[in-house]
Amino acid sequence: MLMLVGLFLFHTGCGDDTPPVPKPRSYPRVDYPDRQYTALGADYCNFTFERPASTRLVQETSYFDEAPADPCWFNLKLAPQLNGTLHFSYYPISSPEQWEELRDEAFQLVGVHNQRASDIQEIVIHRDSARVHGVAFDIAGPAASPFQFFLTDSTEHFLRGALYFETQPNPDSLGPVIAYVKDDIFRIVETLEWE
Repeated sequence: MLMLVGLFLFHTGCGDDTPPVPKPRSYPRVDYPDRQYTALGADYCNFTFERPASTRLVQETSYFDEAPADPCWFNLKLAPQLNGTLHFSYYPISSPEQWEELRDEAFQLVGVHNQRASDIQEIVIHRDSARVHGVAFDIAGPAASPFQFFLTDSTEHFLRGALYFETQPNPDSLGPVIAYVKDDIFRIVETLEWE
């Protein structure tokens, strides 16, 4: 009996079947919302842009238990399957010194991510015909905010935006979602107009 079992194992173990290969790592499937856009719809702001129709506009009424610096602080809650938020803060500019402070603060807030980021690319934005200028920051690696930007006309308006996800910042699994949302952010940048 022992010989029979040994002969069976020898016969089945020496086949020319290919060895099994482990399956590649996978991540949960994300059903992306259809790309449709609508006007911002915030009458408390001095600008307008086209936002994804799948987002929900929520005005900020408190900032660390205080009123925001301007009524035009708001969030665009992304579609539930994307699990993220675009935070916007707006400042009216009253002097060249204030503009420089706001610009420097935007760079400092991005600099906070240097500890975790593997790379930060700066994308310069110039839309001269609409007086829209600024910088977008594409932050690679496990940083809390993978994309931030500021837009200004350098004299009256300063708008800052930051993308955050309500999950652990895993750049591998979030990569496709970040790429999808970045397209929507660039649509915002391309359609922004000051009033």
